[in-house]
Amino acid sequence: MARLAFDDYLGHIESDSARFRAVLADCDPEARVPGCPDWTAADLLWHLARVQWFWATTIRNRPAAPEGDDDDDDDEVAGPERPTSYDGLLAAYDEYSASLVRELRAADPTEPAWSWSAEQTVGFTYRRQAHEALIHRLDAEQTAGHETPLDPALAADGVDEVLDVMFGGAPEWGEFAPLPHYVRVDITDREESLWVQIGRFTGTDPDGQHHDLEDIRVVPAPGAEPDAVVSGTAPALDAWLWRRSDDSDVRVAGDLGVYDRFRLAVNQPIT
Repeated sequence: MARLAFDDYLGHIESDSARFRAVLADCDPEARVPGCPDWTAADLLWHLARVQWFWATTIRNRPAAPEGDDDDDDDEVAGPERPTSYDGLLAAYDEYSASLVRELRAADPTEPAWSWSAEQTVGFTYRRQAHEALIHRLDAEQTAGHETPLDPALAADGVDEVLDVMFGGAPEWGEFAPLPHYVRVDITDREESLWVQIGRFTGTDPDGQHHDLEDIRVVPAPGAEPDAVVSGTAPALDAWLWRRSDDSDVRVAGDLGVYDRFRLAVNQPIT
């Protein structure tokens, strides 16, 4: 599945970040976020502000990892203090969002840069942050009650990214054991499909906790019939996989037992 051009990712970061800000500027700071019910609008605003600060800092300091060990991420690394007022949150967001765009625009996407993924390039941040801005823009709109359509091309890439990177990646301390079961995900408005293999992930993390979970991998077409087929438009699938919408616009056919295992695998907490 072809990725978007890096200039397109950057354009989406800019436009969706701006839309996110405009929606939340007029929102009740205490309004609950439907897709992240533990958050208020103010929490959502600070979350994306801090994420964009983190990745701007990471690109600026490339290729060094964030301060701390190589497992650090934007939720663990020490960063700026959260402002106490909503106007302060908006001002911080403006600063950090502009910084992210500025750092990415000045960087070559092929240059090495730290990430928590196997892909260690600036290009990873272009793509990941385009989808981060898209989904949280949707969060902002759902919080305010003014939802607008997702861009189909970015959403189609988002289906691939959430399945392959967010759900299909695995830490080095565990192993994926594939099973002979496949789900084909049909993106109906793009005439594209992704194949997902069902399996289990097992391992013991650095804190000594053992994990044995349903898991998936995006794989090439296996030359066999799928056990189950999940289909929908790119915006419907992307929002559903990120648990920002229900399954009313998603269709399922085939072995429901295999489909249930797929759903278990993609039901891990993500924000």
